[in-house]
Amino acid sequence: MKLTVVGCSGSFPSAESACSSYLVEADGFRLLLDMGNGALGGLQRHIGLYDLDAIFLSHLHADHCIDMCGYFVARYYRHDGGRSEPIPVYAPADAEQRLTAAYDDTPSPGAMGEVFDFRTLTSGSFEIGPFSVRTEQVCHPVEAYGIRLEHGGRSLTYSGDTGTCDALHSLAEGTDLFLCEASFTYGKEDVPELHLNGREAGVHAARAGVGRLVLTHIPPWTDGERNLADARAVFDGPAELARAGAVYAL
Repeated sequence: MKLTVVGCSGSFPSAESACSSYLVEADGFRLLLDMGNGALGGLQRHIGLYDLDAIFLSHLHADHCIDMCGYFVARYYRHDGGRSEPIPVYAPADAEQRLTAAYDDTPSPGAMGEVFDFRTLTSGSFEIGPFSVRTEQVCHPVEAYGIRLEHGGRSLTYSGDTGTCDALHSLAEGTDLFLCEASFTYGKEDVPELHLNGREAGVHAARAGVGRLVLTHIPPWTDGERNLADARAVFDGPAELARAGAVYAL
């Protein structure tokens, strides 16, 4: 597997990065995890507009899905080769209605469904292309999912947005790379069932016995280096901050 960080800023884009979006590739198959603010532009630095094979939306907050509206334009009004065939989009149940409302003026109520094949997420195990997939609903104010991908004996777990929860530990247990949100600052913000801080991400990583921890979804107003230090205080494995454009081979 190959993981490329397309965007990793939390809540809104930073000067250096778009919001959450991560490209995972294996055997020529390209799966995008989330498409937040600015991600569609960043994605084109790595692949062509029409090279994706599937999309996973962890939840429907704008910083994880709003660039799907721009991607709808690219696929529906494709300037060469005609309208794109529907691409599988794994997302919470009301994704089509929410994205249609966000776009506001689609040519018809069902236009999104003409280029996106929406498939409702639940907690469970299934296949996406060459990936063995497991999803779990995590702890967030809206319906939200973490995802674990396995291929060729290697694994990647992405937390999505979540507070502390057993589902996240279960999903990440023994994973090779744990892409984990760390939005809050330890000792400063404490809002239950919303986000993790750096220390909590480190605790989850240590408890789950992960191989590598990559902290992501850090808002521009949060000190990433402090969050990383807090994670390293409780997790003794390799740990780093996600950076736009970073590539990991698993």
